[in-house]
Amino acid sequence: MRAWRTYGRSNDGSEPVFKGINLLEWSGGVLPQGWIVHGAKTTWNGIWLALMQELAPQKKDGSYERPKYAFDKVIVPRANAEFPVQSGRYHLYVGNPCPWCHRVELVLALRNLHPHISVSHMLDDPEKASRGGWIFEGRDPVFGTRDLRGVYVSVEPNYTGRCTAPFLVDKKLRKAVSNESSEIVRMLNDFDIGEGPRVDLCPENLRGEIDELNGLIYENINNGVYKCGFATSQEAYDRAERNLHNALKEVDERLQTRKFLLGDKITESDVFLYPTAVRFDMVYAGLFRCGRRRIRDYTNIQRWMEDVHGLARVHKTFDAEGARKSYYRQMFPLNPSLIVPGGPTAKDIGLMDPPPANPKESLCFYYKSEL
Repeated sequence: MRAWRTYGRSNDGSEPVFKGINLLEWSGGVLPQGWIVHGAKTTWNGIWLALMQELAPQKKDGSYERPKYAFDKVIVPRANAEFPVQSGRYHLYVGNPCPWCHRVELVLALRNLHPHISVSHMLDDPEKASRGGWIFEGRDPVFGTRDLRGVYVSVEPNYTGRCTAPFLVDKKLRKAVSNESSEIVRMLNDFDIGEGPRVDLCPENLRGEIDELNGLIYENINNGVYKCGFATSQEAYDRAERNLHNALKEVDERLQTRKFLLGDKITESDVFLYPTAVRFDMVYAGLFRCGRRRIRDYTNIQRWMEDVHGLARVHKTFDAEGARKSYYRQMFPLNPSLIVPGGPTAKDIGLMDPPPANPKESLCFYYKSEL
């Protein structure tokens, strides 16, 4: 390959500068430049499209279609249920970069469930994974596998779908419970065990309003950033980007008169929004082309994000630097150079680590009545 390379000199003449293979120069007398440029663009676009369709399933119009989930069982607070509430019985698989995993981690933290549900924090490395992107540092402590695909096959030997996280399994029965984050979040809110106050993220009297707001947040914000980043047509991107910022504007206006999304206490809707908000300026604004406005430009969302970050244990649920590096290095079709930008960092977006203590934190939660 070196025989094809041509070199020039830097402006001060001190070092050689690689000029590629000088295709446009040596072919100038044979082929029009327009033919070469058009051919290169068409070839590159074809390769990119094939990679994008592997990374993110597409509709015919070039819009991203999130795949359906394969497991939808539920943990039930009933002794004779197939999956009853029981300390130490369940294991959760999560990965730091993933916002769907993050929302589940937030519930574990806010409801202090870590003593009762064990967790594996996976690494994002599709080159080492046999399917998908999640691997273990060593071996999985439950099934002894090296990647998440091994866990899926352990609980469902004939499984052929996507191996996604979060993934909740029953260690006793060696069965899958769920790999749908919103369902895991809801069932963990009903996972009442142990003594002391039980935080309630979805009070019965607010459930209808929470479900409606969750729908807006999921469709246009949580999934909306992915619809922007994974769009393969201009029309699909324009639609997703418009819906995303319309929804962010609506949420920002809501927070103008509220501490949290449904008043002065945190609910499941805040749990849904936070993982996207903390990743937005660091990742989605640039890599997913969502940066017409940043979260810091939505001043009420920015204040709300800092308030949620300040709650006990929340800042421990997310490694911002690790997530930013993972997105830019692992989403190859969106960043083929693999270059990771220098920022913004967590500090740049106003997230202190650790955040200052909040003496009134207990007032930020609903609590379940004692049974």
